[in-house]
Amino acid sequence: MALSGLFLRRLWRGLAMSRCVLEPRSAGQRWLVAGLGNPGLPGTRHSVGMAVLGQVARRLGVAESWTRDPRCAADLALAPLGDAQLVLLRPRRLMNDNGRSVARAAELFGLTADEVYLVHDDLDKPLGKLALKLGGSARGHNGVRSCISCLNSSAMPRLRVGIGRPTHPNAVPAFVLSSFSPSEQELLPPLLDRATDLLLDHIRARSQGLSPIPS
Repeated sequence: MALSGLFLRRLWRGLAMSRCVLEPRSAGQRWLVAGLGNPGLPGTRHSVGMAVLGQVARRLGVAESWTRDPRCAADLALAPLGDAQLVLLRPRRLMNDNGRSVARAAELFGLTADEVYLVHDDLDKPLGKLALKLGGSARGHNGVRSCISCLNSSAMPRLRVGIGRPTHPNAVPAFVLSSFSPSEQELLPPLLDRATDLLLDHIRARSQGLSPIPS
């Protein structure tokens, strides 16, 4: 029975991804960018990091290039950024276990913790606010805590995307796992664009040996 075209395309992408991992690193810098979240729960506040990563993939023309990599239990896409290369990663593990996928991918691509960007939601910032920080504590975020534990480092740069905080502390679990309201969804397209701009500008500056402007 003939193999379907879709299967062949996925097989080819998987083989190409394997070659990219095994081949010597090119002269340009390579960065891993991980959008933290829960697989199967797109559109929720807790997975806004994955939404940002999707916008990055669209901006860089690789939105149709995602390949599932069982070695790190994640979807990967490779994207050029000037002389640099980005490894975009969407974990296929739950948020609290995202770090295992991120650490394994960093190992496969020969990257250190400070070459790994984490993009994630932030309860302490209102929706629409962004901040990019270099390293530091997890600040109560379980996905970041998992990455710190699995990478054995807190040096990863993080793009924090504000989602706001409910007034009652007991409402936090349901809040982060719920979808954005219709009025909030109207704010998302420009927010994802600004987040993408901030992230890519930061990576470009570091790739060129420049000091990024603090966000």
